[in-house]
Amino acid sequence: MSYAGPDFDPPQPRRSRLRPLALALAVLVPGALIGWVVYDARDGSGTDPGSSAGAPGTSGTPGADAKGGGDGRPSGSATSAASPKPASPAPKSSAPGGPGPLRGMVVVIDPGHNTDNFRHTAEINRKVDIGTNRKECDTTGTSTNSGYSEARFTLDVAHRMRTLLKRQGATVKLTQDGDRAYGPCVDERARIGNKAHADAVVSVHADGAAAGDRGFHVILPGSLDAGGADTRSIVAPSRDLGERVAGSFVRVTGSAPSNYVGDGTGLVTRKDLGGLNLSTVPKVFIECGNMRDSKDAALLTSGAWRQKAAQGISEGIVSFLRG
Repeated sequence: MSYAGPDFDPPQPRRSRLRPLALALAVLVPGALIGWVVYDARDGSGTDPGSSAGAPGTSGTPGADAKGGGDGRPSGSATSAASPKPASPAPKSSAPGGPGPLRGMVVVIDPGHNTDNFRHTAEINRKVDIGTNRKECDTTGTSTNSGYSEARFTLDVAHRMRTLLKRQGATVKLTQDGDRAYGPCVDERARIGNKAHADAVVSVHADGAAAGDRGFHVILPGSLDAGGADTRSIVAPSRDLGERVAGSFVRVTGSAPSNYVGDGTGLVTRKDLGGLNLSTVPKVFIECGNMRDSKDAALLTSGAWRQKAAQGISEGIVSFLRG
């Protein structure tokens, strides 16, 4: 997720238990850890931007500049006509949970952008109502300098999170699962979580900032009561969710909070994102790293690290839902 420029609210007062680079200490809950699902060697070894688990498509071309976002174009490969490969069934976007501590709870995962958005520029540039004003339906997102798109990253992490959270008993729904031509638009992404009466929603992204800008940050909804946006009831629970996700992310991935936004806390409050403005359930965004920084990109393109990212986010969700 790349930004048109800094548009952040003033830093929120921090709770006394929250200190820069020490978020993990605030959320450790013995016994609440999720087991790391063991993926096959292809997905768990090193840098593998061309073979991410569950993410459709192949490696993309390098995207536009960090402010414009990468296009994530798939570079297709021909299939032999003599021995056609049977099509795989489309993945289900909603996965019912089973026995576990989160049985009966609903989690919505929102994989940012869509790998085919670049094919539908007119549709994604259409303005939609985000409560306070109108903004583009969606964007293409960003990419690493080698062409690994944000949209592929977010869908891969979402698939891994779905597996982990289902094992905890949660019913998991994705806002898109590679099963749409583009989008969905940001207002629809919010409605999906609202309609599901989700107990928690996390929108997964990666940033497109300048080289040298590193680390993750979690975006929290600001308090709004304007137009079609009324976030007042979700501000407090969303902050709790965000703090827990940030703390778990530090502990599991070893990543530090952003060195370019958030004052070292890893937390940023915004009022310009439709996915947050229109939400009626607890929701946060997480920017897992900066795709345009070579060191962060090396992590984001690693299947093993993406598994850690999924685990860190999921453990934060579990901690929030279990109280």
